[in-house]
Amino acid sequence: MNDKPILVVEDNPDHLELTVLTLQEQGADTVIVTARDGAEALDYLFGQGVHAGRDIHKQPAFILLDMKLPKLSGLDVLRSVRRNPLTELVPVVMLTSSSEKSDIVACYQGGANGFVRKPVDFGDFTEKLSRLLDYWLRVNESLATA
Repeated sequence: MNDKPILVVEDNPDHLELTVLTLQEQGADTVIVTARDGAEALDYLFGQGVHAGRDIHKQPAFILLDMKLPKLSGLDVLRSVRRNPLTELVPVVMLTSSSEKSDIVACYQGGANGFVRKPVDFGDFTEKLSRLLDYWLRVNESLATA
């Protein structure tokens, strides 16, 4: 089992459940941590709030981050991740329903490693998550794990 978790940040309960189940079915051999808003994601990453005492030196293998979140937007979370030396090298993939070019540009300018549009079709969604999982856990040599 991989000792680095995957952090999934998603406010829609149906999308969150579908994402977690799909990652598990596609062979995610690691813990999947979830956050339902941007503030909760940062609490997890930086060991604050309900996550106080968490070993913050054990950061996720990668983060799947929705753009439109309550409390703190996905872009704000992304910027906070990139500004902090503990998390600046953690891969962040924006997983969103947005297809706005301005959103794509903003995510890459903010330091995202990828931008994946959530497909409506379940088969397409499963395929995209399978490829993300394979790439970020099995193919990519991340600086965060060096």
